[in-house]
Amino acid sequence: VQLQAFGGGLVQTGGSLRLSCAISGLTASTYLTAWFRQTPGRERESLATINRSGVRKNYSDLVKGRFTISRDNAKNTVYLQMNSLKPEDTAVYYCAVNLRGWGTEYHHWGQGTLVTVSS
Repeated sequence: VQLQAFGGGLVQTGGSLRLSCAISGLTASTYLTAWFRQTPGRERESLATINRSGVRKNYSDLVKGRFTISRDNAKNTVYLQMNSLKPEDTAVYYCAVNLRGWGTEYHHWGQGTLVTVSS
């Protein structure tokens, strides 16, 4: 299983970015895909999860109302649309897959993509 996260970059406060997570080699019928982020010196933060069908989504209070997770199963890609970005959103963003479809253990991770929000 391989995950490749991309789409990060530099954006001004209030701007938007869309991150993509391309997933390959995954045959499980039930799994969760999540987006996380991490900054130096801070714990990794879970932002949003989406199930295999795309029907069930959950968001952290950190991003609820600003970020939207979605997926295109025809492209094996999960997205994170980020709007109204703030400097505190600056971080490396990772996508990950939970093969059980429940719980908090994630079994495969992408390499991360850097998002920088300038003030």
